[in-house]
Amino acid sequence: MGNLPRQQETSVEIPAEYRKLKYIKPSEVVVHNQPWDCWISARGIVKDLTPLVEQYMGTDAVRPILAHAGKDISHWFDKDGDLQTFIHPVTGLRIPYLPHGCIPHVNYDNLPHAEWTIPISVPWWKDDSYNVARITSNVRPVRIFNVSAGLEIMLHVCEEETINQIKERYQIYNSNASRYTWKFEGAVLNMDETLTGNNIRDLREKFRSAGLSDYSYVPCLMLSYNDDFKSPDE
Repeated sequence: MGNLPRQQETSVEIPAEYRKLKYIKPSEVVVHNQPWDCWISARGIVKDLTPLVEQYMGTDAVRPILAHAGKDISHWFDKDGDLQTFIHPVTGLRIPYLPHGCIPHVNYDNLPHAEWTIPISVPWWKDDSYNVARITSNVRPVRIFNVSAGLEIMLHVCEEETINQIKERYQIYNSNASRYTWKFEGAVLNMDETLTGNNIRDLREKFRSAGLSDYSYVPCLMLSYNDDFKSPDE
């Protein structure tokens, strides 16, 4: 057998042009796991590969993509974002390491043959046009209590999301979320800051070190209705 690829650190600093992408949770990628709705994540970036799947549908090259739809494939790549490689045991050439089979935009053995094609200048894993989001560095729970209605729900949100973005998630439970003042421990929140930016810390690691459940304490955001002569949405 040839030399298997060395394990590489896949964490990478996100380029500035990617920072405009919204953050989502891994659980929001998982649901996109069909040929007509195929997302993957790699090295912190989420890609919608549905157009690629449509283009290669019916070929063997699409099978590894479909098998990993909704999953993270960072381990396919090295620290520079290129495909992992290994030394071919017969030719001695360095070729892509594709244990799941050939994938689009790759000539497996890099040698001319009947099915050999000119390599794509920008392969799909480096094509920014497929990018749809970034994977959050930390999914954290937060409780939201509607003081007017006496109702509480728990959300799992992205570490990087602002309170305004958390409010957008909450709107499926309360369409009038913008009519409320958002507070934590009596202080009005900065809606353009994250939970951490509002000094709402994630204490779960301390709980774990003490042998306690992650949910021993979950921060609670309090919503007070701004009376503008409309009934609060329960």
